[in-house]
Amino acid sequence: MEGQKPAAKYALSSSYASHTLSQDPDARKRKITDKNLPNALLQSPEFAEDSAMYHDLLQMERKLDWTMTRKRVEVHDALQRIIPATRTLRIFLSHTVSGQAWQREGVEGDAAKPNLETGENIPAWQLKIDGRVLEIPNQRAKDRVPPRKFSTLIKHMIVELDRDTNLYPNGNIVEWIRSPNQAAMDGFTIRRKGDTPTKIRLVMHLEQQPEQYKVNPDLGNILGIKEESRTGVIQALWNYIKTQNLQDKVDRRVVRADARLRPIFNAETAYIQHLPELVNRFLMPPDPIVLHYTLNPSVQPPEKPSAWDIEVKVDDSSLKGRMQHVVVSMAQDSARDLTKLDEEIALHIQSLNNAHMKRTFLRAFADDPREFIQTWLASQSRDLESVLASGASEGATVRQEDLKRTEFFRLPWVEEAVAIQEGMRLAAKSGM
Repeated sequence: MEGQKPAAKYALSSSYASHTLSQDPDARKRKITDKNLPNALLQSPEFAEDSAMYHDLLQMERKLDWTMTRKRVEVHDALQRIIPATRTLRIFLSHTVSGQAWQREGVEGDAAKPNLETGENIPAWQLKIDGRVLEIPNQRAKDRVPPRKFSTLIKHMIVELDRDTNLYPNGNIVEWIRSPNQAAMDGFTIRRKGDTPTKIRLVMHLEQQPEQYKVNPDLGNILGIKEESRTGVIQALWNYIKTQNLQDKVDRRVVRADARLRPIFNAETAYIQHLPELVNRFLMPPDPIVLHYTLNPSVQPPEKPSAWDIEVKVDDSSLKGRMQHVVVSMAQDSARDLTKLDEEIALHIQSLNNAHMKRTFLRAFADDPREFIQTWLASQSRDLESVLASGASEGATVRQEDLKRTEFFRLPWVEEAVAIQEGMRLAAKSGM
């Protein structure tokens, strides 16, 4: 009885460890993620067709996941760049007057006289410059974004007043330059004193995204463009090269100039990597927007303002907003749903594997019960002897491979087994 205590104690501790592991919260939380069919099912002729169909579905899922990931990366990359869109900027010019002679008609006495101290009844006028970006027709309400302020679309503006410098020597040129930290505004107002008709010239340099350039006619006539972004000009030149088949047949990095491109390259050939540098030589600042307006204080101002429509290139914030919404919302919802489906598939695969093992076990038993029982008992005996490292042969069942490893003699039960064995040997010797 004493000789069986180490084995019994080891078996008890193993059972306790297995029970503890099964109750471990981390073990219970561990999720099964393997969705691959076991090899036994894949190689079984009975399930070959179904296994092949499932394998094809897995391959299709991997391709779809890769495509979705690539598209998501492309969308994130696009959100970091400018997405150009053409919008219509409507500019309004209007004016109001005060203290003019026609406004003082019918007023008698001191009430009609100009007061230099208070400024009352002194002829004056004010010019209003407003602008707004027109909304996109038939746009859904949820896709609309707050419009940009007028001042954010202007880099530099000059207002020239054509007045008699003898009467009005100062304030005939007004200049505004947008600073980085300046608050955005919907419009500008210019106030001046006077009662004479004034011709106004408004010069505006627009802030466009991406930045636009005027193309030199030498290059513009070849490409058929007058104003474009730097990237657009390079792309147009590359399209011309591809259309005219000017790329060298041997060295694809070389472009051979035709009669029209020869003055542009100043050579017979040019390298593709030098095209941006060549294009920069033919880019110039774009022409400003020039508007003319006549202000006559001697008559009543028109009821409606004068308006001009100008096309501007802006970053498509509406499209970016929709793309961002799709990426964020779909990523969260899809990830949650896909994770749930993956867990269900993994559980079904595990159930299928367990059912297949049971089926194989029972079929082997049904085919030859006697041979099955003998094979099974022999297998269980070997496993038990390997675990307990004891038996009728008093340890001779320990595998020779284990005895060749030093780690085998450092197992937790070895020291206790040696102590008990030595105690039994001494007890037997003293009894003799």
